Amino acid sequence: MSKIEVDAIDKQSGSTLTLGGSGTAVTLACGATQSGFGRTGTVDWNTTPKTATFTAVSGDGFFCNTTSGAFTCNLPAGSAGAIVSLADYAATWQTNNLTVTPNGTDKIGSVNASVTLNTEGQSVTFVFVDSTQGWINTMDSTSNVRGNAFVVGAVSGSCNTLTTAPCGNYKLATFKGPGTFTVSNVGTGSNSVEYLVSAGGGGGGNSCISGGGGAGGVRFAAPSLSPLTYPAKPLAAPANLPVSVQAYPISVGGGGAGGTSPTPSGPATVGTPGVVSTFSTITSTGGGGGAGRPTGGQPGGSGGGSDYSGTGGTGNTPPVSPAQGTNGGSSSSGAPYYGAAGGGGFLAAGAAGTGGPPNPGAGGAGGAGGGFPTLFGTAGQNCGANYYFGGGGAGANEGPTRGTGGLGGGGQGGFGGNSQPLANRQGIAGTANTGGGGGGTDGTPYPAPGVAGGSGIVIIRYKFQ
Repeated sequence: MSKIEVDAIDKQSGSTLTLGGSGTAVTLACGATQSGFGRTGTVDWNTTPKTATFTAVSGDGFFCNTTSGAFTCNLPAGSAGAIVSLADYAATWQTNNLTVTPNGTDKIGSVNASVTLNTEGQSVTFVFVDSTQGWINTMDSTSNVRGNAFVVGAVSGSCNTLTTAPCGNYKLATFKGPGTFTVSNVGTGSNSVEYLVSAGGGGGGNSCISGGGGAGGVRFAAPSLSPLTYPAKPLAAPANLPVSVQAYPISVGGGGAGGTSPTPSGPATVGTPGVVSTFSTITSTGGGGGAGRPTGGQPGGSGGGSDYSGTGGTGNTPPVSPAQGTNGGSSSSGAPYYGAAGGGGFLAAGAAGTGGPPNPGAGGAGGAGGGFPTLFGTAGQNCGANYYFGGGGAGANEGPTRGTGGLGGGGQGGFGGNSQPLANRQGIAGTANTGGGGGGTDGTPYPAPGVAGGSGIVIIRYKFQ
């Protein structure tokens, strides 16, 4: 080995000084530094992630971990050729943003103002050009290429969304209409999902005093919420649903139509059952139609309510465990005033109507649905800290006020008989995307058109990090 020790090498003539020959690598010794060569448009990456506000150094790249909260990267004073790169360490910038702030009067893209990086998995490179434009972003990646030990899903279909749940580690795929849930990755961290599948509610009947529609069946599993207490929890399935890499078609059941008559004085008819909702192996049954005399309430996810003198429909039909709903209410005649029964709800059966002197008839309330915390989103009917699905429709009555729909989108019942216009005698439709049953209609003295149940919903909750 030869060794030459000099203080400087300088070519006395010509413009090119060549170090090394073809195929020879020129390296710096350990601990040595270089100056004067300039950068080639890349950075040296600092592999200790930043977790709080910091000032960047030109020539370095930084992994910014905003898992615990948003913070700021302060850029160094700009000089021509200065370069800084930033990367989303934990794919959390969409939830907790990274703010990039220029030094003093420096600019970013010609403006002296901070910018916000808020795209999941983003990485950017800023190069300082001059005092007019300042820092210009020369590279921007949003591909978020990374291995994943958890479920990775995507959503298709109109009005369907994929959002991050409040806890931050879970995604919510919410289907308000038909679509597809596509799983592109499962891993050792998680290969299963939680779910809430609500079918469409049954329509209200159209007899002279008709029953409320039953709520669409509700089936769900949410082990990650344990031991949190919430209203729907007693009917939770014990385990998540395993998924694999494939596309899962989602069907969201529509609400059943209200009963109709061919003529104003034609025969009474029951409400139409709601339509099933499905995800993978989970099927929830549509709610039973409300009674139209002389037929009783119909079976379904929850049963439809009876008219003023009949039997409510059977809930949890076909049977599943835990139960997807309850029975519709049954009422006894109470001449000369009458009240029909409410449809069953996910958690509570429909109530019987009342009648007879000394008070006017009262329609039975729809059964209550189940409430879920905001960890499952905010798509249902809000009450306090929870959002409810699967409320039964109220029965109609000859009294002065509407019957009460079940919490969870159940419609109110019609009221008043001949003393009220048709708009008051008709029930109120179930709320869309709750599976609530339609309210019963008071068609006295003749049947009047019933109202529809509310459409269902499918929510898939899964851990993504």
